[in-house]
Amino acid sequence: MAAVKRSDEQFSERPGQLDQRSDGEPGERSGGRRPDKRAERSRRTREKIVAAARELFVAQGYGATSLQEVADRAGVAVQTVYFAFGTKRALFKDVVDTSIAGDAEPVATMDREWFRTACAEPTAAGQLRVHVRGVGEILGRVAPIIPMVAAAAATDPEIAARWSTGPDPRYIVQHAAAKALVTKADARPDIDTDRAADLLYGLLSPELYLIFVRDRGWTPDAWEEWARAALTAHLCTGDA
Repeated sequence: MAAVKRSDEQFSERPGQLDQRSDGEPGERSGGRRPDKRAERSRRTREKIVAAARELFVAQGYGATSLQEVADRAGVAVQTVYFAFGTKRALFKDVVDTSIAGDAEPVATMDREWFRTACAEPTAAGQLRVHVRGVGEILGRVAPIIPMVAAAAATDPEIAARWSTGPDPRYIVQHAAAKALVTKADARPDIDTDRAADLLYGLLSPELYLIFVRDRGWTPDAWEEWARAALTAHLCTGDA
């Protein structure tokens, strides 16, 4: 199963700010409309399109879904979809990115509040508690799209190339967490950063999450409790 990655690069250049009504008709460009209202209307339209695309991509697959179907589901003109995203690949990337991040803000995982809060915990055990919860929230959003990503990569060579090259962003995030964790007093002295990163990367993988939650019927809370306990046993001395 292919790992889901979030990339800072675009599949294609994203067009400029959408200046259209949500029904796809051109918006008024007169000075009577404030730019912040146009920007908010644009943001809401993009969110509707991404949400519609996610539903359709998951339900019937990336290859089988047309941008006209996305437009119909979102309640906008197909020209609006093209204006906002340019290509289906660019829209697909936004669906993946917003599923991982939980929003459309261009903020990297390591700059998000939950990650910084976890790394700032004074103990390794405390960091794992916050970190596993944050990763679990991401996995809950990402898990439904993993089959979609795998299928899209199998049918679109450009998507396959994008998702199979370069370092795995998920490992980069886990390595940064491990680097903070091993400096804490209750971290096991025989575990270095690379080993800690491997454990975080493996036990908090979307594949393992799906085995427990989707295939075996565990609740997300049960998965979180197990993952935290397992990582604490491997990475902490128990002196916290």
